[in-house]
Amino acid sequence: MDAKDYQKLPYNYIIQPVNDESGSYFHARILEFDGCQSTGDTYEEAYGGLLEAMEGWIETKLSGGYPIPEPIAADSFSGRFVLRIPKSLHAKLALCAQREGVSLNQYALFKLSGQGGS
Repeated sequence: MDAKDYQKLPYNYIIQPVNDESGSYFHARILEFDGCQSTGDTYEEAYGGLLEAMEGWIETKLSGGYPIPEPIAADSFSGRFVLRIPKSLHAKLALCAQREGVSLNQYALFKLSGQGGS
């Protein structure tokens, strides 16, 4: 398979609005590809940049002889795990998710994936 073939597979794209000290923009990444990301002033620009980054990421891995991760299929997992947290932390996470314009689940995924910092 070449990079174009891999790009046709159902990888998980995450595109989020960001508002920070550098301004407002969109951050996009492929969940399965560590470090494959892009940003843009619009959703469409971030998505287009991500497709370019994805092709380059895959080509680099292939040329180096590294394996390409398979897409994480939703039916491979229940998509659910239960975690009890203090009410104060739940409230803080919910407010952060609202501020970022994403669901609490999306925000928790972002934080758990190591992309969210502290």
